[in-house]
Amino acid sequence: MSEPTENQDTTAAHLAAHMAGQAPATEAPAEPATPLDPLASAQAEIVALQVKAVELQDQYIRGQADVQNARRRADDEVSKARKFALESFADSLLPVLDSLEAGLAVQTATPEQIREGAEATLRQLKSALERNKVLAIDPAAGAKFDPAQHQAISVVPADQEANTVVTVLQKGYLIAERVLRPALVTVAAAK
Repeated sequence: MSEPTENQDTTAAHLAAHMAGQAPATEAPAEPATPLDPLASAQAEIVALQVKAVELQDQYIRGQADVQNARRRADDEVSKARKFALESFADSLLPVLDSLEAGLAVQTATPEQIREGAEATLRQLKSALERNKVLAIDPAAGAKFDPAQHQAISVVPADQEANTVVTVLQKGYLIAERVLRPALVTVAAAK
C-alpha cells in the first residue's frame, strides 16, 4: 500500500474534527487524530488523578498514625517519668523511715540518746529532701518580704525597715525552684 498523500491527511483531519463536533482545522495536524484520542487522554488523566488521590490519602493516613503514635509515646514517657521520679523520692526516704523505726525499737534509751537519734534522723530527712530538690525557704530577720515565697501572717511594729521579715513562724519549701509551701512570716510595719 502506498503512503497517504497530504490531501488524504487533510481529509482524515476534517473527518475526525467533524466526528468530535469541532470545526475542521486549516492545517493538517502533525499526527493523524482519531476520534478516541480526546476521550482516551481524558480517561488517562482521570486514572492518573485517581492514583495520585489514593497516594495522598495513604500519606495522610500514615501521617495521622505517626502523630497518634508520637502522642502515645509522649504520654507513656511522661507517665514513666512521674512514676520513676516518685520511686526515686520514696527510695531516698526509706533510710529515714528505718532510722525512726530503729529509734522507737530501743526501749531503754535515755533522753540524750533519743535527742541524738532524732537529730541524726532529721539530718537524713533534710539530705533526702535536698537530693530531690526540695529546699527550705527560711528568710533571715530583716530580709525583704517576698510575696512569691512568703506569706505574711501579721504586720508588727519593729525597729527595722518596713516590709521586711521580723520572724519566721513556719519554714516554706521550694521544689525544683517552684514554691511548694510559702514561709509563714511576720512583717515589719511602716513607721
